[in-house]
Amino acid sequence: MAFGLMLPFRIAQFVFAVVVIGLSGYVAHWYDADTLTSSPSQVNFLIFAPLFSFISIAYLEITPRFMPRASHPYAHLALEALNTLFYFAGFVALSVFIGKLLFCRGSVCAAARADAVFAAFSWLLWTGSSVVVALQIFKGGFKNLKDEKHSGPMSQVPIQSQA
Repeated sequence: MAFGLMLPFRIAQFVFAVVVIGLSGYVAHWYDADTLTSSPSQVNFLIFAPLFSFISIAYLEITPRFMPRASHPYAHLALEALNTLFYFAGFVALSVFIGKLLFCRGSVCAAARADAVFAAFSWLLWTGSSVVVALQIFKGGFKNLKDEKHSGPMSQVPIQSQA
């Protein structure tokens, strides 16, 4: 993978995940403590998405460096795509929920709106890193996936004939 480009992605994804889980936790606590209802599932989902991101970032950064045999490019792509899907679903669901409220005011409403915005930025970050990972995997097209025996480091060395 392109380690020079991916590390800033991972740092930003981690920071945004911390912000999203903090804002979601605040909104969920307000519902649980100040109202007689449980927190909405949209908010709860945006607590799950950053937790999944923390696990994904740990796998995506630690495994290739310290356990390369447990690292697989398709697993990387699958985790990237799942995080992209989770953040997209989360910020859209929370945005629709906030839009259908009869009234939305105070610090909890501002936190819920900020939560949706930060989740949308997290979605953009995960989309960008998913594209980078997919481009790295499929750089040479599908021919490299089918014919892996000729794609090693010595495949570019010309064969010398003996005369």
